[in-house]
Amino acid sequence: MTRRSRAAQHPIPPQVRETYGPTDLGSMPLFGGGFINFGHWQGIDLDQPLSEHDRISSQQAMYRRVLGTLAPTAGLRALEVGCGLGAGAAVALEEHGFAHVTGMDIHPQQLERAGQANAGLLALRPERLRFVRGAAEDMPFDDGGFDCLYSVEAAQHFRDLGAFAQQTARVLRPGGRVVVASFFVPGADPAAAGRLAGMLHTFADGLDVAHTVPALVGSLERAGLAHVRADSIGASVWPGWDRWLAGMWEPGTWPRNFLRAFEDGILDYFTVTAQRPEDPVPGIA
Repeated sequence: MTRRSRAAQHPIPPQVRETYGPTDLGSMPLFGGGFINFGHWQGIDLDQPLSEHDRISSQQAMYRRVLGTLAPTAGLRALEVGCGLGAGAAVALEEHGFAHVTGMDIHPQQLERAGQANAGLLALRPERLRFVRGAAEDMPFDDGGFDCLYSVEAAQHFRDLGAFAQQTARVLRPGGRVVVASFFVPGADPAAAGRLAGMLHTFADGLDVAHTVPALVGSLERAGLAHVRADSIGASVWPGWDRWLAGMWEPGTWPRNFLRAFEDGILDYFTVTAQRPEDPVPGIA
């Protein structure tokens, strides 16, 4: 089955539109290097003053950590869901040997920036990299078109994990693999969403959704994916992120509550991996 792009009709959540529209977050000191993730800080000395190089290295390391779970990747076709400015897609293409990488994002301004930031790579390797507008819940691609799908720190913005899981199973070929990295509520505590909204304004205003990791795991399994596994990597994310924030934000200010939420057990960072079975998935061609 061929899917026609309906991204223009798929609504962008208001806070997502506002946060990723007027401002290029990837150019801000909080992030930097064209990446927009909290970073994977393993191997970086947090007892020493952190540099911009350390911050960018942590974000590159997040992509390497995520893409490493898909190895071997040489010669494969990959889809990144929520590609942002395309810095991670460039890492995937240049360091992991993919034959082709498609970066998909729901926000047109992000895609415009991704095209500008990667103009040289697009000119040199137009057959290996493209950027496409689309929603995680309604991907504008043919069935079975990708060997791998990955998503880095975007799932907290998805409004429907079940639809995302169904689309993931559909666009992967039989045997294809997926990895999702983001921050989730570790268990099924019904009070966690309210507690997070009281600590972190991104949850209060609707930018981030308090998805639970069991909800994502269950959605992938119900979509027919196999070998679903969730691994916590929070110990390599939250202390480094907070240490970086310490140079810009005072203790007790809202962004530093990410570490507090982790220490309180109501938020963690996970990689969630799965595979589409080689046999046909019921209801998926």
